[in-house]
Amino acid sequence: MGEVVAGRGRRLAPVVLAFAVACGAGAVLGALPPMVDGERLPSLAPMLERVTPAVVNISTRSTVRAQRSPLLSDPFFRRFFDVPERSQERRSQSLGSGVVVDARRGHVLTNHHVVDNAQEIAVTLQDGRRLEGRLVGSDPETDIAVVQVPPENLTALTLADSDRLRVGDFVVAIGNPFGLGQTVTSGIVSALGRRGLGIEGYEDFIQTDASINPGNSGGPLVDLRGELVGLNTAILAPSGGNVGIGFAIPANMARDVMAHLVAHGAVRRGEVGVTVQDLTPALAAAFDLSGEQGAVVTGVAKDSPAARAGLKPGDALVSINGREVRDAADVRNAIGLLRVGQEVRVEFRRAGKVRSVTIRVAEPSREAAAGDALHPHLAGATFGDLESPRQGRTKGVAVLGVDGRSAAAELGLRKGDVITSVNRTPVEGLEEFTRLVRQSGSGLLLGMRRGATSVYVLVR
Repeated sequence: MGEVVAGRGRRLAPVVLAFAVACGAGAVLGALPPMVDGERLPSLAPMLERVTPAVVNISTRSTVRAQRSPLLSDPFFRRFFDVPERSQERRSQSLGSGVVVDARRGHVLTNHHVVDNAQEIAVTLQDGRRLEGRLVGSDPETDIAVVQVPPENLTALTLADSDRLRVGDFVVAIGNPFGLGQTVTSGIVSALGRRGLGIEGYEDFIQTDASINPGNSGGPLVDLRGELVGLNTAILAPSGGNVGIGFAIPANMARDVMAHLVAHGAVRRGEVGVTVQDLTPALAAAFDLSGEQGAVVTGVAKDSPAARAGLKPGDALVSINGREVRDAADVRNAIGLLRVGQEVRVEFRRAGKVRSVTIRVAEPSREAAAGDALHPHLAGATFGDLESPRQGRTKGVAVLGVDGRSAAAELGLRKGDVITSVNRTPVEGLEEFTRLVRQSGSGLLLGMRRGATSVYVLVR
């Protein structure tokens, strides 16, 4: 559009011609008969007329602290150089999409990153109604959030069994790309079980070539029955736009996470006490295991549920609650969504025999360290060991929480960040992180990972 305006006279004629051709085509299409040779022409319109009233646009407002030099936080420095007091806060807006999944309770599914740190949430329905939204709960590890709106004349979508999807199935993506308003695109499921992308902590994406663009986040991916099969979440976009590779969170994962969020406001992840890695042919030969697919247990925590159930290093996991284990990511996803107190049936191979045990999921045991006890510029942050399902993929220390008005927030730390190094020394866990920070003196260089991005934060 910008190119058309810039070209003025030279671009105007082709645009007018294109408009005339489009109008002519519209007239021809409008004259098409509803039936040909006694058969009705195929169309997605009837399904979309039922589905689109359940799709919403979400806009948020938030206040974020602007980063600035630590010198500007020093009152003496400001007085000496006559630096005026200025607000360190600025207003931020974001746009996304969502889908009503429970009309009776007013529950809307969307992405965590759409509503992250939002102080105001506005939900706009297809009929133009603008409702105030309330955050029920949000989970950054799966990028899923639930927002509640007044349950007045809402239309909801049914969640399908996403495990029944096949590559080649037709799907439709609906959302609010680039803030244009409700938009529909169609395509097929181009791949299933996409993992290891570094987008989220727990990944099992549906890949589709239905166009997904900025603003589509949180919108539904539906099948031809109009049932929700996925939640549009991310795109692979080297050029910044759609290139035909989009990713959606499967409906089954969204359903499980939503149950946690509605009940507790957060996902209360349990712990079984195992660390795993992909089963390679070399590991299979070393442990005398058959097959080249699965996950092998590399560690069992002392006195953990897994230890009490009898799991040992070298066991090859075959299935969890009846679902086949293809690799370590499958174990991460399965265990990461289990509730505390829930029993899980695990099948594994040992010495050529398939065995099974029942493990009761326990409360996670995680130590935490307050940032103000480690370094003045880390005040307001809380650090802890990574959850066991993420071990083996990323090593480091998790940022468990950040006070929005603290020194740590001013540095740019966020909940969910992973500190991977201190002064270029890799960090394995909380104990080592604590020791390295306390030994660092005033200067501190933190290596940090946020999603798929790695950055350094310099503290002076």
